[in-house]
Amino acid sequence: MSYRGILFDFGGTLDADGLTWKDRFFRLFREEGVSLAPAAFDPHFYAADDGLVGTLPETLGLRDSVDRLARDLAARLGPGAERAGERVAARFLDDALARLDANRAVLGRLRERYRLGVVSNFYGNLEAVCDDVGIRPLFDVIVDSARVGCTKPDARIFRCAVDALGLTFPQVMFVGDSPTRDMAGARAVGMAHVWLVDADGSARTPCCAGDRVIHTLKDLEGVL
Repeated sequence: MSYRGILFDFGGTLDADGLTWKDRFFRLFREEGVSLAPAAFDPHFYAADDGLVGTLPETLGLRDSVDRLARDLAARLGPGAERAGERVAARFLDDALARLDANRAVLGRLRERYRLGVVSNFYGNLEAVCDDVGIRPLFDVIVDSARVGCTKPDARIFRCAVDALGLTFPQVMFVGDSPTRDMAGARAVGMAHVWLVDADGSARTPCCAGDRVIHTLKDLEGVL
């Protein structure tokens, strides 16, 4: 199939090699001495994450967004976590900016051949975040769930992006890190999908037999 467009998830895909924000915050807090089992950590993360949806200024950049999430999460994790929150936010941001910087060159090459877009379950300020980190000009469309009123894997959020590109689902490939939101959502609308998964998760089973799996965004060029 000759594709004309590529859509990307943001968190965990453009700013990491297949690690979700939840998993990255979990690892960083643990390395800073805040040790909780995933079953105990996850509800705190989801509560902090959901609490930001639709509440952040549309102009807020990545640094302030990460700081806010880390602060709110640390407050939920308890007294010992609040001091670690600033260090976690700084480390998270450094890692994200390094990966975004590396991926900028890949996206630039892809843009020469394809129309590009971002589809993300985010807080309402994704366009400002992409502008803040210098990747906004690379994309023809940026769809933020909080702005359009639906979240992945809902077919409507993918439709928003594909229609904005002036293409059809079979003409577009989706690249993301979540089997349930990205891969299953793309599959449901008949869109080709590539799973970006970190090296530690390479043994996990893709949502569809024969799914293409990559471990860095640079690997996508070989798939295409």
